[in-house]
Amino acid sequence: MFPARLSAGAPLALAILALSGCSSHWGCTDTTVERGEAGVRVQIEDTYERDTGVTAEVVDWRLEPHPQVPSEGDKVHFHFRFDGADERSGPAVDACAVDGKRVALGCQTIFSSDAFGPGGDPTGDAWLTVEHPEQVAAVLLIPNDQSYDRRTCEQDVKDGGGPHPPKPAGSGDQL
Repeated sequence: MFPARLSAGAPLALAILALSGCSSHWGCTDTTVERGEAGVRVQIEDTYERDTGVTAEVVDWRLEPHPQVPSEGDKVHFHFRFDGADERSGPAVDACAVDGKRVALGCQTIFSSDAFGPGGDPTGDAWLTVEHPEQVAAVLLIPNDQSYDRRTCEQDVKDGGGPHPPKPAGSGDQL
């Protein structure tokens, strides 16, 4: 048998180990946020599904050859705007060219920090490559902030876990 002093201290030692994160991965959980409703203008939500105070909008779009590779044919050239974002850091959202049934033909993540032009104007532009540009009916934004994705429990049991943004949108996804 153990002396009374040792067995009395055992629960305290286990409690200290559990609080320090050394006991096991029981406390680490990962959750993935559901993809929000895509639109031309969206209120960006963080991974806790809270409004960030930033609005993203597709200002316009058109099909045209990219000036650096005109031989590749038409691409989707779109202008976007982030209102309420900081020039240096801020949210990012997926932008997708979609067909008439809102099926993604091509997507990419756009960052609010890339939107600021001369004089602090919060607009920017980007190009999407799609296989059949003639099928593009709109360019939509997905409201989930993609700028920060913390480590998962699998990557780091002690410091990982928590909510994660949805998997980035891609070709074929129904928006």
